[in-house]
Amino acid sequence: MKELEEKIIKEGKIFPGDILKVGSFLNQQVDTELLVLMAKEIKKIFNEGVTKVLTIEASGIPFACAIAMEYNVPFVFAKKGKASNLPDDIVSAKVYSYTHNVENHIYVSREFIKETDKVLIVDDFLANGEALKGLIEIVEKCNATVFGCAVQIEKEYQNGGNSLRAKGYNIVSLASIKEITENKIKFN
Repeated sequence: MKELEEKIIKEGKIFPGDILKVGSFLNQQVDTELLVLMAKEIKKIFNEGVTKVLTIEASGIPFACAIAMEYNVPFVFAKKGKASNLPDDIVSAKVYSYTHNVENHIYVSREFIKETDKVLIVDDFLANGEALKGLIEIVEKCNATVFGCAVQIEKEYQNGGNSLRAKGYNIVSLASIKEITENKIKFN
């Protein structure tokens, strides 16, 4: 998606350790005009059939909400910790965060994802694929259908997306990064 790539080039910041910061427009401060354009693009790609949108708290929430509004369906977010107010009937998965260098357990109440649901999984970044793997595991534990996965930015060279595609999952990235050097981003 050209608008997203242009925004990444203009406002994205590259840090050591292969970190791309997009907090000024995607995951801390949100460019709502761009968010709406991205959600509309995802709906064009995945068309009809989605009954639920799923993400992990916190950075994927704006994207998931915008997409869910396009489909007029609910969105669910997996919590990164077992809160005392979660019901007993929950599903969980382990997810390693590359950015924060920590392993989280994510949780979703089983009541929010039904066997009849066709779930579109969304997230802000796809690098090693750990977040998507955890969300896929939750959907499958609920015996629902993974309709597909939509991400804002994929670091293609880290192979998370390719390994999930090899398993048969439909992964769509709005901006696919081929390479990051200390001062340049190359898109695929």
